[in-house]
Amino acid sequence: MTAKNPDQTVMQKAIEEAKKTMFKDMGGPFGAAIINSDGTIISIASNTVLADHDASAHAEINAIRKASAIKKTHDLSGCILYTTAYPCPMCLSAIIWANIKDVYYGCRSEDADAIGFRDDFIYDYIRHQNQEKPIVRLTETNREACLDLFKLYHDHNKTLY
Repeated sequence: MTAKNPDQTVMQKAIEEAKKTMFKDMGGPFGAAIINSDGTIISIASNTVLADHDASAHAEINAIRKASAIKKTHDLSGCILYTTAYPCPMCLSAIIWANIKDVYYGCRSEDADAIGFRDDFIYDYIRHQNQEKPIVRLTETNREACLDLFKLYHDHNKTLY
């Protein structure tokens, strides 16, 4: 069941931003906007992976970076994110880290998969369904030295986020 989008004009702005950079070959068909709970727009961004030569320059990440800079905080609690596609695993993680609780998306992950994007492959990998084709090798090393670093952070009562 599809929820009614409470503000289609915000999504339209994300779509327009995606079109601008998409047709300049700066990135894919992805746009995002972040608004305050009162509906005011904080940031609008698009995918700039190709222009920035940065695999993390997805629309949601770019919008979170802009909103965080504008609000001068990493905590975007109370903000709402609109995105033209269901967030990939990286973007979904960033949304969670930013404490954004409400996300409205346009296309589904299978729609991105249908035009060649790898979101579903990564979600399958996370669910351990692609272990016959490992794409990254994770190996623990120097744990004790790293634990000392963690203990130092903890003992100095540094900010948790």
